[in-house]
Amino acid sequence: MTPPADPKRRRLDLQARSTLAGEAAAAAAEVESALAVPADPTAAAFFDVDNTLMQGASIFHLARGLHRRKFFTTRDILSAAWKQAYFRVVGVEDPEHVAQTRASALSFIEGHTVAELEEITEEIFDEAMAHRIWPGTRALAQLHLDQGQRVWLVTAAPIEIAQIIARRLGLTGAMGTVAEHVDGVYTGRLVGEMLHGEAKAEAVRALAEREELNLARCSAYSDSVNDLPMLSLVGDPCAINPDAKLRAAAHQRGWRVRDYRTGRKAARAGLVVAVAAGAVSGAVAAGAAVRGHRSGSA
Repeated sequence: MTPPADPKRRRLDLQARSTLAGEAAAAAAEVESALAVPADPTAAAFFDVDNTLMQGASIFHLARGLHRRKFFTTRDILSAAWKQAYFRVVGVEDPEHVAQTRASALSFIEGHTVAELEEITEEIFDEAMAHRIWPGTRALAQLHLDQGQRVWLVTAAPIEIAQIIARRLGLTGAMGTVAEHVDGVYTGRLVGEMLHGEAKAEAVRALAEREELNLARCSAYSDSVNDLPMLSLVGDPCAINPDAKLRAAAHQRGWRVRDYRTGRKAARAGLVVAVAAGAVSGAVAAGAAVRGHRSGSA
């Protein structure tokens, strides 16, 4: 009988994978040449994506677009519909659900090429993501750019999605979950783990060291208490559309809070049924538990 894994060893292994994921994301960060020499070289801003910059989860919007392109069937996404509906209505990440969803969603790109996914994601951004950008958060990002600072996205979503969003919004670059690929073809495995929680903080630390940033002069924005490690790194943290735990932590620590969900809370109860129905019919789609039909499969 195999003895149970040592808890200390598990923690060390998780920490090592978080560090690897953060370093991989930082190494893959895309920096626009036009902003290579910023006016304020030691200050930057880091933005989470899901429910901070964009309403809902970007991986779900990607999954919906891939579903339309026959990457997988409607039946494959029904089990995940409630999770996306819950995320949109309640606006709170369930770490376990989000991690399982994103990790599973990455599996359906196995065997596809990086170029193929990038081309499709460009199309999906126009179809499903562009109009879901929160104007208030976008304005905050632009303010940092106008002040001569660099702006990076930091997200658990695949780095290919993050880089396209950053490029289309005119931001400096992005860090996201890195999916392993060999000779331009995805293997279905991750480099390290998902860029979530402590891994985001590791990515910011690695990027700050590489770019010679002063974290005390930097800003960070997120909606989720899961991003406390990243928010706590910088001198200017801000909670955007925060979940209850992050809102409480922000008030306790004297951090800025911005909520762009005007009228949303009052309408939640009435929206539950409508959003859930939309999710099931395909209005919102997800990749959780999707093994993914490869190109040419039935």
